Amino acid sequence: MIKINFDFSTAFSLVEMGDINDMMPKVEKAHQSLVEKTGEGSEFLGWLDSPIKVSKGVILDIQAEAEKIRKKADIYVVIGIGGSYLGARAIIEALKHNFDALSDNRKSPYIIYAGQTLSEDYMADLLELLDEKDYCLTVISKSGTTTEPAIAFRILKSHLEKKYGKEDARERIIAITDKEKGALKNLAIEEGYKTYIVPNDVGGRYSLLTPVGLLPIAVAGFDIDAIVEGARLMRHHLITDNDFEHNPAWQYATYRNILYNKGKSIELMVNYLPNLQFFSEWWKQLYGESEGKNGKGLFPASVSNTTDLHSMGQYVQDGERLMFETIIHVENSNKKVKIPYDGNNYDGLNYLSNLSLTEINH
Repeated sequence: MIKINFDFSTAFSLVEMGDINDMMPKVEKAHQSLVEKTGEGSEFLGWLDSPIKVSKGVILDIQAEAEKIRKKADIYVVIGIGGSYLGARAIIEALKHNFDALSDNRKSPYIIYAGQTLSEDYMADLLELLDEKDYCLTVISKSGTTTEPAIAFRILKSHLEKKYGKEDARERIIAITDKEKGALKNLAIEEGYKTYIVPNDVGGRYSLLTPVGLLPIAVAGFDIDAIVEGARLMRHHLITDNDFEHNPAWQYATYRNILYNKGKSIELMVNYLPNLQFFSEWWKQLYGESEGKNGKGLFPASVSNTTDLHSMGQYVQDGERLMFETIIHVENSNKKVKIPYDGNNYDGLNYLSNLSLTEINH
């Protein structure tokens, strides 16, 4: 298992050991209420057990369905908004080739997202593209009446039926929705769509390890067995290790709360890899939607460096002291590109020669 380590050494100027000790009773109480599901909102804590509840049978079914989609579609459209698509997109963007749309080695459909915007030009451009390509779609909504995805599905369902005929279109639509009720559930039964279930005790933004996230990730060609297994291992570690020194969830929660109580009102998530941009977008939704209540909560913002160093960097360094940064540091890159030596040293960068871009980025 690839470990997640939390390095809080740069926060020592603001956080003292006494602050941490004072917070420990609250941390332990919060941990207990989560694990035992006794706190407020406990009826929606099903996501804690998603890694151990998703069955091998469901995973095999998702993998088989994903393989069917890969064989008959050039494009796979995922219709959803918020947690119905952000988690899956975060994983797909993080793992895929940066230029997979242009890669001749791509073995899966090009994945496009809809229902996350009401832009008319976006939808019109998508329809033009779908006129020319074979495609399948998955619509994700517990209710089926959330405005943006419902509109997108109505438009794309009509387009699909006109292009392929109602019978063939039926085989190209998958609905991920409520188990028993809702407009989308009723339509799926009426039309005979393949369906997967969003568990009742799992909120949309926490639904990554249900069919909501696993199906798109599988269609993209990634190993959902390995993803679920990694989540199982991390879940076990975070639930059973009650030692602050070894539990990154405890550490992260503790430092966030201490800094918030010391007047920091903004948390800035910083990544240094373009393919982590949507991880930051998903993180913003997870924390903004979960914590922004009753006039309280840290405001979650994000930057993508080194790009944003040349725009937001000035404010972060010299602006109002109201934020703290959380930096995602990926230890190893998948590939290596080293800086070549130049005999003329025209740019004065020979001191970096033979270093990899990852070494410089760190």
